[in-house]
Amino acid sequence: MNFLAHIYLSGDNEHIAIGNFVADGVRGNKYKLYPKDIQIGIQLHRNIDTFTDAHPLFRQCTKRLHKGYSHYSGVIVDIFFDHFLAKNWKTYSDIPLESYISDFYTSLTKNIDILPPRFKRITPIMIEGNWLLSYTTVEGIQIVLNGMNQRTKGRSKMNEATKELKEHYDAFETDFTLFFEDLRAFSITKRIEIEKQFEDFST
Repeated sequence: MNFLAHIYLSGDNEHIAIGNFVADGVRGNKYKLYPKDIQIGIQLHRNIDTFTDAHPLFRQCTKRLHKGYSHYSGVIVDIFFDHFLAKNWKTYSDIPLESYISDFYTSLTKNIDILPPRFKRITPIMIEGNWLLSYTTVEGIQIVLNGMNQRTKGRSKMNEATKELKEHYDAFETDFTLFFEDLRAFSITKRIEIEKQFEDFST
């Protein structure tokens, strides 16, 4: 659910960013039905998720959460990490966050016909509620977690997780900062590797 991070880690190619954004809506080998750059984005997303789930700092963050969140802990930390990326955006980009997000929304709208069905449905809602910009505040994260909890019919209790975010705020932010440097380096290398695989395949 860390939409902002996935978009950012895609680099400057808008179609790779879209692929990275919609990857959770594409199962198995169905990614091959999409244009090349969308496929690259989907593959990059999957590699980012694998890297993230295995990273010691990410796991350390999930352990700060109440055991009652169970397998939703990883989703919660993903959302926390998007908050810290948005909050510290100037550290990672020279483009103002508002402009960056607006440009991405424009790209999504322009390419909405190629989005998976789930993302065709949520994109207008996302843009209307300006989800990505809402990540900048804890109040915005609370709204996101409330929505996630509603979608799990209250089973996840994710709406309660801002308690841990506030309690361990500095520790989460420190871990995010260290982790994200590793993730940025990994993503650049992996994106180049995937792009080369497509080039080799086409020759």
